[in-house]
Amino acid sequence: MSALKLGLGKKSLLVAPVAAMAGLGALAAAPAPAMAAPAQCEGDLSGASWLNVEVTGVRNSSGIMAVTIYADDSRRFLASKGSLDVVRFPAKQGTWRGCVKLPKNGVYAIAIYHDEDGSRKINRSGLGLPTEGFGFSNNPSTLAGIPAFRSVRLNVPKPGLTTRINITYP
Repeated sequence: MSALKLGLGKKSLLVAPVAAMAGLGALAAAPAPAMAAPAQCEGDLSGASWLNVEVTGVRNSSGIMAVTIYADDSRRFLASKGSLDVVRFPAKQGTWRGCVKLPKNGVYAIAIYHDEDGSRKINRSGLGLPTEGFGFSNNPSTLAGIPAFRSVRLNVPKPGLTTRINITYP
């Protein structure tokens, strides 16, 4: 059929494809739907984002690795009931890898410890010092005590990033 038989003039023939392309442009500008966390990711958070955690220097495969996720709030960092989630995985000697769900992209702090006896709490000496391996996002020095919150803040601008943490044993 010709354009004339459809009742369309020359202007209509040019306007229709341009309008259709403009509509496609609007679709291309729309944000992509959020991807769910991969099946191997663990945790109780929504999983709108996720973080791969790699811990080096794990001395044995006994017990569990506990990954604690904190919001970007210095008052809640390492405080009792201050974490967003604690995710536990079987320990693996050498380099351990896991994936944790996050509620969304953003800034978090990560603390890990190797719960060698599986007690689900970090063991401490009579002086209150940890007796099991531990580490933090960004690998701050812990020689002078607990690291400053600003030194462990970790920006997760998109899902699927990897953070590497060196574990320290007392």
